[in-house]
Amino acid sequence: MEKIAFIGSYDKTDMITYVARLLTIMGKNVLIIDSTALQKTRYIIPTMQAEKQYITTFDRIDIAIGFENIEQIKDYKKNEENSDFNYDYIIVDIDSYRGYHNFNIKTEDKKFFVTSFDIYCLRRGLQVFRKLESVTPVTKVLFTKDMLAAEDEYLNYISRGLKIKWSSDIIYFPFEGGDQSTIFANQRTGKIRIKGLSSQYIDGVTYIVGEISNEKPGAIRKALKILERN
Repeated sequence: MEKIAFIGSYDKTDMITYVARLLTIMGKNVLIIDSTALQKTRYIIPTMQAEKQYITTFDRIDIAIGFENIEQIKDYKKNEENSDFNYDYIIVDIDSYRGYHNFNIKTEDKKFFVTSFDIYCLRRGLQVFRKLESVTPVTKVLFTKDMLAAEDEYLNYISRGLKIKWSSDIIYFPFEGGDQSTIFANQRTGKIRIKGLSSQYIDGVTYIVGEISNEKPGAIRKALKILERN
């Protein structure tokens, strides 16, 4: 079982869902944990449940909402009939140090810092790392229109003094109106579809899947084609 943290105040819900869906198509068992303050998944993932804490399944992805730590989720699963805690990947959506600490994100866990370049997202997102005691490797996932070197340099500048070791790889997602239209349509219909997303957005998702799974590109392309047919 591997734990992957997507960190930052930028809205990561839909991107994470696309990543998780490709992993499930490749035969992986995936749990998404929404530990964010807004808990957006509570409102956009179809479910008949309305409890403070619950786990729902959406397109073969288990999604946990309202939990404070892994142990609470395990206890919840124990009370479900014919249920276990056998996941290949646990993906945690984090926007605070409390979430980082409570879900016990370790130095060896894969971490992605997701942000746009508005000051709120940058500064609030980086607050998660303020209390780290040891240097930890993190990969940048940047939502930006122009992909300017100056933007990345500014992120490096304001993160000086934090115990972050930035990966040399940077994953860029474009600001595309077409991407937002497709994402909103998927939310309304309760579907995970990639038709209508830009090639840059899809490339970003598949790159993250490769980083998480270490699967060969051919296996990821096969899963992508299956998703495209849905």
